[in-house]
Amino acid sequence: MRVSKSIAITAAGIATAMILGGCSAGNSSNPQEQDIMVWLYPVIADEAENKAFWDSTVEAFEKENEGINVSYEIFPWANRDEALQTSIAAGKGPDLVYLIPDQLPAYQRSIAPLNDLLSEERQKDLLPNVKASVTIDGDILGVPVLTSATPLLCNAAAFEAAGVTEYPETWDDVRDMAPAFAEKGMYALNYPGSTEVGLNLSFYPLLWQAGGEVYDEDGAVAFDSPEAEDALTFLSDLVEAKALDPEAITTNAPVEQTAVGQGKTGCTYSNTVVDIEPFWGAENIVVLPALKKETSIAYGTVGSLAVLKDSEAPEAAAKFAEYATGAEAIEPYLKTSGFFSALSTTEPLYADDPLLGEVEKYVPDTTVGELAPSSRAIIGVLSPEIQAVLLGQKSPAEALKTAADAAAPLIK
Repeated sequence: MRVSKSIAITAAGIATAMILGGCSAGNSSNPQEQDIMVWLYPVIADEAENKAFWDSTVEAFEKENEGINVSYEIFPWANRDEALQTSIAAGKGPDLVYLIPDQLPAYQRSIAPLNDLLSEERQKDLLPNVKASVTIDGDILGVPVLTSATPLLCNAAAFEAAGVTEYPETWDDVRDMAPAFAEKGMYALNYPGSTEVGLNLSFYPLLWQAGGEVYDEDGAVAFDSPEAEDALTFLSDLVEAKALDPEAITTNAPVEQTAVGQGKTGCTYSNTVVDIEPFWGAENIVVLPALKKETSIAYGTVGSLAVLKDSEAPEAAAKFAEYATGAEAIEPYLKTSGFFSALSTTEPLYADDPLLGEVEKYVPDTTVGELAPSSRAIIGVLSPEIQAVLLGQKSPAEALKTAADAAAPLIK
């Protein structure tokens, strides 16, 4: 077995190394063998544990698939797009690369569709919402590795301190409980308004709950809508009621430095159980369905392995991706990292965990949102306008129109 060591270098260093040394090995000098290269990132925070999983997975795969040699590299999350774009442009990209949903449309032209490379059995086994998250224009662009869910998490101790006895189900419930929290110097809801925080964990869930969308069916801007205005009005109402931490509107601080980490927030949909358990204590975390206006829906990411078109061994690459993400192979990876299975036939991974077991129940009801090449650019123009509303500088309608006008030229 030949496995590359985990490294953490700059994007420029990565790209240079891949261009000079080559990355996608394709067929080896032995015509009976195929070499594939996989680019990965540290999903498991502990570097040794992350590497140990991939070492053992590669070793097991190679034993069952003589003639396919798998090498991998683990790169830092920072500047990953710059490194990948440079390598693809030079024709030196990997055979397989780990991508998240908003990267799939950005790299769609470079990704080999998996419709004929991924077994029908696996395609049928994917959770419907997960399969949708890796499918664009009918093409499956990634083999799902993991998924997540961010339902509503409430702090029982904070509710007791505020004298509130019922947990919220709707936006109106949050409005109603806000004065009781404010009276005790606490905040009813966590809203991370910093432009450094992606809208998937802040504004978009509210937009979806109101029945709105980022794009319409034709791919044009759709967030300049009554539904989006409802979501922004809801947030501005909470600001006026002192139900949101003003520091969180402009600052992206570590959890321990926020009102959430200090136990001064009633509920959050932007944090995970793993994030807040050290601060709230497991006994105080209450897992609930996402808030609702028109519908109850939460964000959940999906990580997947995509086969690049320049691969000289696409069948071998897809075969490894399917093996590595199978229920038995991927379970230790998921449980170590705290993520969930993308497969419908997998037994619950966290049946013995009262918190993650509850979160796991909401995985089939999450969404990654609409997939489009302009997704990140749209966030770049919409996020500061939302912040301007929360700071009292603009009305919801004015902010959304400004953002929509700026976003329109970004859509290709």
